[in-house]
Amino acid sequence: MASGFGYNGGRSRCFTYWQEFSKCYAQTDHPVACRPQSEDYLECLHGKKELDRGKEVKAELIRQAQASVREGQKAADIAASGGVTGVGLIQRSTEGEPSK
Repeated sequence: MASGFGYNGGRSRCFTYWQEFSKCYAQTDHPVACRPQSEDYLECLHGKKELDRGKEVKAELIRQAQASVREGQKAADIAASGGVTGVGLIQRSTEGEPSK
């Protein structure tokens, strides 16, 4: 990919990052100074940070789904135990107000 040519003959998607890294590396006496450019180029090539973020989002969605299932199970257990459950069909008037 560092050649600068993509699959269709144009520039590759990461060529710009490679140029930035190459320019920094050629101009510095300490290669450690080019670490941010190196990380940007490697992220463009491999997408590791993006994949890790996607895994975190997926894990959070699964956790939220499990929590809602647990809440639904609690409500089902209450209903199954024979408790009085209001379904909202009858409107209760508050005290002091005449019912319509």
